[in-house]
Amino acid sequence: MTRKKHIGHARDYRKNVTPSTEETSFQVVVEQTDLFVIAQKNLSSEVAAIIHEVRSVIKAHIFLNPQFGTSLTPVAVPKDADPIITAMAHATALCGVGPMAAVAGAVAQEVATRLQPISENIIVENGGDIFMNSTVPRRVALLSDPESGSKIGLIIKSDEFPVSICSSSGTIGHSLSLGSGDLVTVRSQDGRFADAAATALANLLKSPADVALVIEKARTLSESLTKSGAEFGLDGVFVQYDSKIGAWGNIELIAL
Repeated sequence: MTRKKHIGHARDYRKNVTPSTEETSFQVVVEQTDLFVIAQKNLSSEVAAIIHEVRSVIKAHIFLNPQFGTSLTPVAVPKDADPIITAMAHATALCGVGPMAAVAGAVAQEVATRLQPISENIIVENGGDIFMNSTVPRRVALLSDPESGSKIGLIIKSDEFPVSICSSSGTIGHSLSLGSGDLVTVRSQDGRFADAAATALANLLKSPADVALVIEKARTLSESLTKSGAEFGLDGVFVQYDSKIGAWGNIELIAL
C-alpha cells in the first residue's frame, strides 16, 4: 500500500515555536537553504553570511568532485579538504550513507557554533534538523504527521548542550528516504552525524515490524562509536511507523 506523502513547502510547524521574552526568532533563506533561528537578538545578516560561505564551500567541492553531491554511499575526500567537507564525509562514512545526507545538520551546526559567542542561547532549525546551544532547558516537538501536529516532544536539560536533534521521514518532505516510516529522530552532540544517522536509520524503516530493527541498529552504532573513542556519539533515537513507536538512549519524552 502506498503511504501518504506530505511534500508541501510550507513549514507551518514553525508557527508553534514561542521564544522567551529575552529571545527573538527570525527566518533566513538563501537559495534552497531555509533556516529558522532563535537567538538573543536578530542576527539575520550574520546568519546569511555564514550560509553563503558554507554553501560556497560545498558547491565548490561538488564542482571538482561531483560524486560528493550525488553518491548515496560514503565518498572519500582529500586530506586538505575544507573542514566542513571533511566533517560531512566522516559523519556519513560512519553511517554508510552519501555525503549530502549530512548537509542540513552541517549548516545548522556551523551557524549555531559560529554565533554562540555573541548569543549563548541559539537554536538553528534547518528543515527539521536542529542544532542548539542553550543555558536553559528546551522542549523539541516531534512531528510525525503535519496534518495532526505534534503530540509528543523531547526535553533537553540545561546541562546537556550543545545538542543536535535531526529527523528523517519516508512520508514528510522532499528529501530522499529509502524507507517509508513516519519519523526517525536522532540525538547527538554533532549535527553532521545526527543528520546522517537519521537518514541511515530511516532507510531501514519500511514497516511497523522494523521499529525494533532500527532501535537495535542505533544501539549497535552507538556502541561502535564508544569503542572507537569518537568525540561524539549516538545519544538517543525515537522511531515511529503508524501507531508503533520506539525509543532508546537519552530520550525523555513528554506530552505536548
